[in-house]
Amino acid sequence: MHTGPITIKTLRAMARGGEPFACLTCYDATTARWLARGGVHVLLVGDTAAEMVLGFSRTIDMPLEVLIALTAGVKRGAPGCVVMADMPFLSYSADEAEGVRNAGRFLRDGMADIVKVEADASMAGLISKMTRAGVPVCAHVGSRPQQSALTGGYAGAGRTAKDAQRVVDDAVALEQAGAVMLLVEAVPEEVTKRVLEATTVPVIGIGAGHACHGQVLVLQDVLGMTENPPPFVVKLGDVGQKIEEAGRAWVELVAKRGRGATAGEVVTKKEEVKR
Repeated sequence: MHTGPITIKTLRAMARGGEPFACLTCYDATTARWLARGGVHVLLVGDTAAEMVLGFSRTIDMPLEVLIALTAGVKRGAPGCVVMADMPFLSYSADEAEGVRNAGRFLRDGMADIVKVEADASMAGLISKMTRAGVPVCAHVGSRPQQSALTGGYAGAGRTAKDAQRVVDDAVALEQAGAVMLLVEAVPEEVTKRVLEATTVPVIGIGAGHACHGQVLVLQDVLGMTENPPPFVVKLGDVGQKIEEAGRAWVELVAKRGRGATAGEVVTKKEEVKR
C-alpha cells in the first residue's frame, strides 16, 4: 500500500505496477480529512454536488463559482490526496479560451491537482490548449451526464459495436491531445478493456467493470445516504439512517431537558443515554 502524499505521478506508478487506486466524490473539508485518513487516493469534487449538496435534480445546475470554492475546501481538508475538480456544464464547451481560463481557475483558486472534462474526440483541441497552458486534464468518456438532456436522461454507452468503437476512439484522441488521465463511465467491461489496451494513461472507471486502474463512486451512494443509487453502486454503510437516528435522539434529548440547559448538562445527558 502506498504511503505519503499522492500525486499524479504516484497514480501513474500505481497503474503501471498493477496497484488499483481508490477515488470517491467529496465536497467539503471535514469529509475530505476523514477520507484521506481512510487512505482514499483521489477525491473528485464532482458536479454531482448540484444534487448532493445543493438539492438540484440535475448535475448541469452546478454553479462554477460554488464548485471552485468547494474544491479548495476539499484540498485544504486533504492536502495529501489528488483532488480532481469536475468542470461544470457550460464552463468549457461554449468557448475554448473561456474553458482554458476556467480550468486554470480550478488550479489557482480551487487548489485542484487536475480537472475533469466530459469530452469526445471533437474536443481534442480544447484538451490540447488546456495542457499547453499547464492544466492536467482527466478526459471523461463513455456516458457523459452533462449530455443527458440530449438523450432524455442518463444512459449507458458503448452498447453497440459502433458506439463502442466511438468510446475507444474518443479515449485515444483525448490522450493524444494531452489528457493525463481518463475516466470511463457506464460502458460494458469489454469496452473498458479495449480502452485500456488502446491507451497508456491511468483509467478510472465508474460502472465500467473491474479492469480499470482506479474506481470512483459518489460518496453518498456508498454511505447509504441516497434513495435510489445506480445499480453498480457498492453500499458500504448506513450513514443516512445513523444521521436520522442522531437527529431523532437530539430532538428527544432537547424535549426532555427543556430550555436553558448548559453545555455540561448536555454532555451529562448524552452519557446517561449511552448507559
